[in-house]
Amino acid sequence: MERKYLITRMNGKICSFLMNDQKAVEIHCDPAEADHVLNSIYIGKIKNIAKNIGAAFVEIAPGVVCHLALDDMKRPVYTKKGASGLPQAGDELLVQISREGIKTKYPSVTTRLTLHGKYVLLTTGTDRNSVSSKVAGAEKERLLSVADSFRKVSEERQPDRDGTPSGSGRKTADGFSWLFRTNAGGAPEGLLLRDMKALSDRYEHLMACAQYRSCYTCLQKAPRAYLRRLSDLYDSEMQQILTDDGELHCEIETYLKEYQPEDLDKLSCYSDSLLPMKKLYSLEAQLEQALRERVWLNSGGYLVIQPTEALTVIDVNTGKFEGGKKREAAFLKINREAAAEIARQLRLRNLSGIIIVDFINLEEGASKKLLLSEFEAELRMDPIRTTLVDMTKLSLVEITRQKRERPLSEQI
Repeated sequence: MERKYLITRMNGKICSFLMNDQKAVEIHCDPAEADHVLNSIYIGKIKNIAKNIGAAFVEIAPGVVCHLALDDMKRPVYTKKGASGLPQAGDELLVQISREGIKTKYPSVTTRLTLHGKYVLLTTGTDRNSVSSKVAGAEKERLLSVADSFRKVSEERQPDRDGTPSGSGRKTADGFSWLFRTNAGGAPEGLLLRDMKALSDRYEHLMACAQYRSCYTCLQKAPRAYLRRLSDLYDSEMQQILTDDGELHCEIETYLKEYQPEDLDKLSCYSDSLLPMKKLYSLEAQLEQALRERVWLNSGGYLVIQPTEALTVIDVNTGKFEGGKKREAAFLKINREAAAEIARQLRLRNLSGIIIVDFINLEEGASKKLLLSEFEAELRMDPIRTTLVDMTKLSLVEITRQKRERPLSEQI
């Protein structure tokens, strides 16, 4: 399968397409210029506490208010603290934008800071190292041992802050812990250690600077979204990075040199004026199709995808399909094809929250079990956490998908 990551300018936005054999798997359309970028870190000020909803409202810039869940305040780093030991209005602290504002909802921030590498995440607020659930067995143990060896090397260079032994097991004594991403599975130890060293250096610099900066300072402006996603892609999904814009090519090259030098050889600049990249890969058509309510299946059936304020509803229909007399087998065939396409559409359109799928009714328990098993396997391929909850008595399948960014329809 040919996998490419295409980046271009369309309709005044920077659009990125993750392609599998000429077919888009993900599409994102970002503003050419954006303030308050996702994952950026600020010194914010608590404007007020709403105990009845368990939240604080934090300003990261004058008039820019964000939502902070009180339960999410894990070991916050204050730069200015009032007399109370509890969070209070006027406190200044480090926060990171964890979710964009969606419709009428404020952006969300967290005091649990995360620094992103290609293979590893550095996370505050916890003292235990962990590994992506998609990595298991001996490889998981290998990665945890890499974290242990990195800590030992760090301890040799500098003793713990409190001067006490570091302890045993998988805990850390540095104020942060490591989360090994799916990409870390099978990665050489040298690349992992390089990633960890770069992140720990950035963390130390961030903590040192924070104590001398004023409120509303952006301590770390995250790379623009289309660049940040380069580190979020699995290695197997990014055989080539292609752009037809010289300015974007320079930005991508600079980013890769600093953060992912091992991927520099994948970057190319498309320059055929007779056949533009947008036409070669039918990017306008792919974007238009990703916004349609109706999606046709190869079998002749079709999906109807209807987002609402509370949830997204997806209906599976037989359409033009002619399955003959064996109705159960025919309906199962459409449903299995629909399951694979729904998993792709969720990722393509960046749908999140509660999703309800109304498959064509099946009578046999074995057919339902096979459908749910295959559907769950398709959903597990999504890099964003997606959970198949269950099938209700009305044969409706419940799904939840983690919210990170706005859906494609809102980006447009």
